[in-house]
Amino acid sequence: MIKAVIIDDIDNSRLTLKHDLEEYCRGIQIVGEADSVESGIKAIQKFNPDVVFLDIQMGDGTGFDILERIGQFNFQVIFTTALDAYGIKAIKFSALDYLLKPIDPDELIAAVEKLQKKDASVSIKDNISLLLENIRENKSGNKRIALNSADRVHMVFVSDIIRCESQGSYTIFYLKSKEQIVVTRNLKEYEMMLEEFSFIRIHHSHLINFNFMKEFVKKDGGYAIMTDGSQVPVSFRKKDRLIKMMGT
Repeated sequence: MIKAVIIDDIDNSRLTLKHDLEEYCRGIQIVGEADSVESGIKAIQKFNPDVVFLDIQMGDGTGFDILERIGQFNFQVIFTTALDAYGIKAIKFSALDYLLKPIDPDELIAAVEKLQKKDASVSIKDNISLLLENIRENKSGNKRIALNSADRVHMVFVSDIIRCESQGSYTIFYLKSKEQIVVTRNLKEYEMMLEEFSFIRIHHSHLINFNFMKEFVKKDGGYAIMTDGSQVPVSFRKKDRLIKMMGT
């Protein structure tokens, strides 16, 4: 049985989530609830849960404040939040899970099933540390992103990523170090996360870091040559946007 604590300052949100967990998710036991940062910290310390369903915005602070003050993470976290673009982006960068309010029961079931499949011995300490680092960090060039491969989590500086390539439902990251990381998420997700860091989708299978583009060759349909020597095709529909970004 997975022990869960729900932390949310809106009574109806807690009641609804508790009902849906009890109705749709076997193997989850709600051992505690809290409605603020202070009571949330006490609930985690008292009940020692396996998972915390954590709201982002609360009356006396944020869910991030709770994580900052707890310090030790022997539990999993699933964020529950209304639309909070900055918070959600930070969560995605850290490869942590979240549910948007109002929470869809099917998405809740999927999140719990994913949780139940996780290796209980695998800590999310590094993911949460990265989340808090990115929340505090205002300089976009210093941001890091968590990349989940089959057997580990890689913490990578965004500025070290040369390009990303789609392989079905997987994405291959090519780094300055020549390392390649295969991640079990699709390219579209990373396009949305990285677009503000000078990444541009130049082909349905390719997302490049414009800072590493060496030149654009117009012949043979058009392709970009990257600083690592790779040649990346540019689709006809994406060509104008790339040329505009080049300022030519």
